[in-house]
Amino acid sequence: MSNTEQIDGAPDMLDTNATANTHLPAEHPGVKPRKVGVLLANLGTPDNYDYWSMRRYLNEFLSDRRVIDYAPWKWQPLLQLIILTKRPFTSGAAYKSIWNHAQGESPLMTITKDQTAALSEWATARYGGEVIVDFCMRYGNPSTESKVRALVEQGCDRVLFFPLYPHYAGATSATANDQFFRALMKETWQPVARVAAPYFDEPAYIDALAQSVEAGYAKLDAKPDLLIVSYHGMPKRYLMQGDPYHCQCQKTTRLLKERLGWEDSAIRTTFQSVFGPEEWLKPYTVEEVARVAAEEGKKNIAVIAPAFSADCIETLEEIQEEICESFEEAGGEKFTYIPCLNDAPAHIEALGKVIEDNLSGWIK
Repeated sequence: MSNTEQIDGAPDMLDTNATANTHLPAEHPGVKPRKVGVLLANLGTPDNYDYWSMRRYLNEFLSDRRVIDYAPWKWQPLLQLIILTKRPFTSGAAYKSIWNHAQGESPLMTITKDQTAALSEWATARYGGEVIVDFCMRYGNPSTESKVRALVEQGCDRVLFFPLYPHYAGATSATANDQFFRALMKETWQPVARVAAPYFDEPAYIDALAQSVEAGYAKLDAKPDLLIVSYHGMPKRYLMQGDPYHCQCQKTTRLLKERLGWEDSAIRTTFQSVFGPEEWLKPYTVEEVARVAAEEGKKNIAVIAPAFSADCIETLEEIQEEICESFEEAGGEKFTYIPCLNDAPAHIEALGKVIEDNLSGWIK
């Protein structure tokens, strides 16, 4: 049977342009004009910083086997009976200290909305109304499933899923992809799907990082003795199992150094956010900033966090409070945090380049 033949008078389901509905039988469900969806994905955020909001969020996050891969029979009693009894209070206090009270949401939510709005404007200018840009969160709201459903309802028969993690890690990129594929499983008519690859060495991303460092340094009276490039940590065991995250982080630092034209001694890679008893990727940021102040006499340092596409609890609270305090208590005098790229024009341009490359063949 040819592609143009129809069964029992049914319409050609691929004819989904603006006039398609004029050919449908009266009882047939409407067919939306074809669109391409771009679904940005970030880690997630609690709905509020109260105990129960934090507990729901932390339970979803820490129950993910991509994040904590201990056997459930061993991990879940510890999580439910001990960790989730106490940690919502401490995490809630940390979130409260950085909360966007004016909008009633976390900074990560605010920034992700701003990024989505900027990329929507970029897509409209580039592709007209053929591309819809939206965002979801791996944990919390808006959920991946709800946003996949929304894109399908708007007529998106092709979806680019774009985890906003420059570097691949099982606990970030992979679990976001897992959730996206689970959402697709619930769709009657699945959209064709693509997943954007990590962009840790994308020249436009490296240039955006370099611009942020140059702009940050230009505001200072004296150039810092050292730039600490702090990435989110993960257990060393994951590296030994084949996770490429560590190597990709090291390459980003090298490319940033080369783009800035600096010597090796001016920049250093570290890892933060250690959790649990096992060894994580080293050096630990909180220890290294203290060591360079006490042992190397570097009293003026700057810190940047390239693994985060948006400022969040790990940058606004952990870096600017805990890590800064560690440096100052060891004798450090000047601590500068260079913000994440957020919705800076150079960052939007870099993300747009990734989107454009991945939409190749789908749309001109």
